[in-house]
Amino acid sequence: MFSVSIIIPAYNEEKRLPETLEKIIAFINKNKLNAEIIVLNDGSTDKTSEVVLKYNKNNIRLINNKKNMGKGFCINRGVMESKNEIILFSDADLSTPIEFLIPFLKNHEMGYDIVIASRACKGAEKKVKQPFIRDTMGKIFNITVRIILGLNIKDTQCGFKSFKSNVAKDIFSKQTIFDFGFDPEILFIAQKKGYKIKEHPVEWYNSKGTKVKAIKDSFKMFFELFKIKKNYKKGIYN
Repeated sequence: MFSVSIIIPAYNEEKRLPETLEKIIAFINKNKLNAEIIVLNDGSTDKTSEVVLKYNKNNIRLINNKKNMGKGFCINRGVMESKNEIILFSDADLSTPIEFLIPFLKNHEMGYDIVIASRACKGAEKKVKQPFIRDTMGKIFNITVRIILGLNIKDTQCGFKSFKSNVAKDIFSKQTIFDFGFDPEILFIAQKKGYKIKEHPVEWYNSKGTKVKAIKDSFKMFFELFKIKKNYKKGIYN
């Protein structure tokens, strides 16, 4: 089976990280995976770093940003510093259970370059749903992504995605958006480069304490779609 790098971006996550790290460590040990965990502390003002350091005997690496740089920046940095064959990034709250890594790895064995968690595919189930306004804005955004970018993906924003390492490093080297709107850009680059993408249905549990602001961030990400299209016309992703 592939070796895996698990990237977790974290901003003020001292309360949620202990349970998340314990679940991931137990999962790795149970499945006898060759895995590293990379936690990107994104300029936190709480004890996120101290929490991670308590687990440093479990092949966990802590990378600190001096200031808050955004989720997309953290993922990029984690990708570039990862060492293993498959790179998975997951939200710090494990809204998608870590157990879904197993079918993701099987998809990679079948030849897929990228596997992304989907809450919109047949078989997906939202066990704990988002507030209505956030859920609605998310659905509208995904429709907009397909219209503006021609991206043939039903759910670009679920924070659980895996990549073959060489594919990830190629794609993320072209990244220009470093906040929450980075997902469509990464997937757009992947599609244009002809990489094989698989959407896999998952269980999903909404967690309190999200850093996403439903309306403000949705509008910002909407305008970033035009930046992606403009970048493509300029040849930036070549």
